[in-house]
Amino acid sequence: MTLTIAIVSILAIAAVAWLMNRFMPFAVCPICAGVFLTWVGLMSAHVMGYQVDLVVPALLMGGSVVGIMYQLEKKLQNVSPGRTLLFKILFIPAGFVAAYGLLERSWTILTLAVVFLFLVSLAFTASGRTRNSHEETVGSIEKKMEDCC
Repeated sequence: MTLTIAIVSILAIAAVAWLMNRFMPFAVCPICAGVFLTWVGLMSAHVMGYQVDLVVPALLMGGSVVGIMYQLEKKLQNVSPGRTLLFKILFIPAGFVAAYGLLERSWTILTLAVVFLFLVSLAFTASGRTRNSHEETVGSIEKKMEDCC
C-alpha cells in the first residue's frame, strides 16, 4: 500500500510542479520535487506513528541522493574527469549514510554526513568555479587577440 501511495503522490506532486513552473521565475524539476516531497511526507507520517514500509522512502531517498549529485555535477563541467569521478565516489556513499541516519533517526550520523556532503560539494564546486572563471578570462583574452589583428 505504501508503494501505491508513493507512486500516486510522486505523479500528483510532479504534475503540480510542472504547472507551477509556468509561473515561477525559476524552474524546478517536477520529478525531483515529487520524489523529494513524497519521501518527506512518508517519513513525517512514520514519525507521527502511521504504519509506513520504510523500504519505500529509503528507495526514494536513494533517488534523491543521485539526483542531487547529478545537479551538482553540472557545476563541475570544467573539472577534470578524474576529479568528477572522485566527487561522485565521495558524494554518493555519504548521501546514502545521510539517508540511513535519517531513516534510523540517528541525528549524529545524519549531521556528520550532511556536514561532509556540504564540505565535499563546496570544495568541488568552488574549484570548478575558479577554473571556469580562469578559462573564461583566457578565452576572452584569446578572443580579443583574434579580433585585434
